[in-house]
Amino acid sequence: MGKFLDSVDGKALRFAIGFPVVLAAAFVFCASLLRKDLPEPLAIRWTDDGGASFAPFGAYVGVGAAAVIVAGWLVLLQAVPLSRPVLMRRIMMGAGLFLSLFITSALAAGLVGQAGLADAHESRVDMTVLALGSGAAVSLGVTMAMVYKADRQWSPDDDRALQDAITRELDPDLARDSIRLWVHARSSVFVMITIVLFPAALIAVAVPWLGILLVVLVVVGAAFLCARVRADRRGLKVLLAGVVPVMDVPAAAISDASAADVRAADYGGWGYRHHRGTAAMLVSSGPAVVVSKTDGQRLAVSGGSPASAARLAEVLTRVAARARRAAGPPAPGGPNPQAGQS
Repeated sequence: MGKFLDSVDGKALRFAIGFPVVLAAAFVFCASLLRKDLPEPLAIRWTDDGGASFAPFGAYVGVGAAAVIVAGWLVLLQAVPLSRPVLMRRIMMGAGLFLSLFITSALAAGLVGQAGLADAHESRVDMTVLALGSGAAVSLGVTMAMVYKADRQWSPDDDRALQDAITRELDPDLARDSIRLWVHARSSVFVMITIVLFPAALIAVAVPWLGILLVVLVVVGAAFLCARVRADRRGLKVLLAGVVPVMDVPAAAISDASAADVRAADYGGWGYRHHRGTAAMLVSSGPAVVVSKTDGQRLAVSGGSPASAARLAEVLTRVAARARRAAGPPAPGGPNPQAGQS
């Protein structure tokens, strides 16, 4: 969805979708006000002798409103993609506005020409309404094409991007103090988990709810074996399956971080665990980062490859040292965070 929104003009998209709908609704409302003065059925085609083809009031108004919406969408939406040339988008915006208004004017002229008549055979299209409506449609369409700004507009996202660029320029080390990575179990583990889905399909034939339950358990089990790890100057954050936060450690609360080759069994197994006073988010045995906190607690997080684990430990050590320097030395007589470790 994000990629789609980045490729279109958001304001033009809202106008292209909303304007024809509002215009059609206004036409239906105004037609309902004339309903008691109109014959039944209404003429929908005219010759020199008057009405030649007829339709019920509901069909005339309903099909007319649908024509306004569809024609408006077909043309106005051509001005929405940012990849189109600017001149083309401006022309399509003006043409779409003109077409929607012209169709509405023609429908209104047909209704006004039949108002007050008992028989639609005697009706004529009201040329005054058609001329005024068509003239307004042309002028407004040209005005829209001239005033529509089809160039990319500055947005709050641009403000954030500019602020980020300024921050990186003023602080070149900011990029070095940030790392984001996905960690997950080996592919063979997911293959073994997926195999469980085969008996689930067989069970679902006899007991549907049990088969669905088994599928849900498989999905949850797979989710526990992947995580999003993020470390920056704010600290360490781990999201289970990339969604559920399970660890959030401020940089100032980290005393040490080191890369190590660990066995998941030593920390209670795979997934998110609390084992012997240590919180762990391990998706497999192997490279990990062991974090010591200032309150004496320890954390263990899978680091992916040995290189990424070493990089994660390096970033955490550096941001923790920066946070301690920013906090300054403890006040005389103040609490000592290391006291609980003696």
